[in-house]
Amino acid sequence: MRIYHNTAKLYGCWLAFAMWAAVTVVPPLFAQQPASQPSALNATPPPAPVDAVDPAPDDSTQSMLPHLKTSGFWLSGQANFIFQTHPEFHAPYSGVHSLNPHYEKAISRVMTLYTGMRLNNSTELLLDIEEAGGSALTQGFGLAGNTDLDIVRNPQLSKAPYLGRGMIHKVFALSADKIENQRNAFSLFDELPRRRLEIRFGKFSMPDFFDVNSVGSDTHFQFINWTIDNNGAWDYAADTRGYTVGLTADFEDRNWGLRFGEGLMPKVANGIDLVWKPWQVHAENFEYELRRGFIPKKAGMVRLLAYTNAANMGIYRDQVLKAREAGTTPDITNHPWRITRKYGFGINVEQNLAHYMTAFARFGWDNGKTESFAYTEVDQTFVEGVGANGAWWHRKQDRAGIAFVTNAIGKDHQHYLAAGGLGFLLGDGKLNYGRENILESYYTAHVWRGIYLAPGLQYVVNPGYNRDRGPVVVPTFRAHVEF
Repeated sequence: MRIYHNTAKLYGCWLAFAMWAAVTVVPPLFAQQPASQPSALNATPPPAPVDAVDPAPDDSTQSMLPHLKTSGFWLSGQANFIFQTHPEFHAPYSGVHSLNPHYEKAISRVMTLYTGMRLNNSTELLLDIEEAGGSALTQGFGLAGNTDLDIVRNPQLSKAPYLGRGMIHKVFALSADKIENQRNAFSLFDELPRRRLEIRFGKFSMPDFFDVNSVGSDTHFQFINWTIDNNGAWDYAADTRGYTVGLTADFEDRNWGLRFGEGLMPKVANGIDLVWKPWQVHAENFEYELRRGFIPKKAGMVRLLAYTNAANMGIYRDQVLKAREAGTTPDITNHPWRITRKYGFGINVEQNLAHYMTAFARFGWDNGKTESFAYTEVDQTFVEGVGANGAWWHRKQDRAGIAFVTNAIGKDHQHYLAAGGLGFLLGDGKLNYGRENILESYYTAHVWRGIYLAPGLQYVVNPGYNRDRGPVVVPTFRAHVEF
């Protein structure tokens, strides 16, 4: 045990040094670079950040190539490369879906071409071509809060480019007054009605428009852990690559918004094929957003999320009882086709603390009895963290952050894994249950134009909810290019 206590102390020392270096050492190293706001083009549509105080700069300092000046078209792109490794860690046993306890390393990549065309002052077409490849630590198995949100969860998928997003975006004006809109790959309009209804139809990712957070939602510049960037208990409709087909309706008023999303679910857990029978298999998502902070005279936001899924999902308790009677190992997929329901809710809060510092927190819960199907194996999650804008130390395009997340699963889910059952991500063969706790820190440094480099570190306790395994230290290095 002394070894692991020393590991924790070592990590604490490293973390303290990293935060000190972020403020005192890294800025002078790159001080000769031009200072400007971070790029508005992120993996998710950028919400209005609560700490945005400076006007948007010339995009020539944010991307390798200048963007089109006409508001009728959009053409841009990005490439994100993430290197991760971990040293050997304590593991008296391992299962089919365990994180490899021996040293390993992996590099993931995601490259995206964003295009868009305005048809008129209220309608536009958006289309993104994407290529994702590389590898994941242990092929993505063994962690509920996986350390790299960019990984391909099925290494057998084709490496050829594919259609990431393709949608029609229509805006219905409900008021005459207008507000300025910061153009980006998800909205090309220069201005929008203050009160409006936005409809989107096509292929997209639910986290593009739900559970967005200006501090913890973007693997290009911020955190990269699955359950820090997204609500881990939100089993949102998605295929293996994270996309669905459906529609969203977003009503926006001055200080609040209300949105609804309907999407298709996959045929099997973590499957690439969607079920094209929305009257049987479907997912509903609801979110209320209040743009108001908890601290007087400081901006903030509160988002309340609820969802329900209907798909061919197994029930943990049923499979455990069936296997016990037969004297076999439970298998969550061993059931005839039947539609079951899963539901849950989430709370997403961000609060401006100082001129360049914003705190955020998420809480999520789902019923825990139905099979984890589309995102990850989490039934309850709580995350809190803080992000800082580099303008604080005269590096406007730099960012730094630290966050802690604790994940849990319900009793039925625990019994299933303890009996040797396999989820689509987890399965050590047995289970000495404990909450999966993860600490992540990063520093994103702007090097030149659209080039960013970001060292980071994650520390995982009880990987896969197993007290018998870990802890695990995962150093990270990210290279990001905007063009």
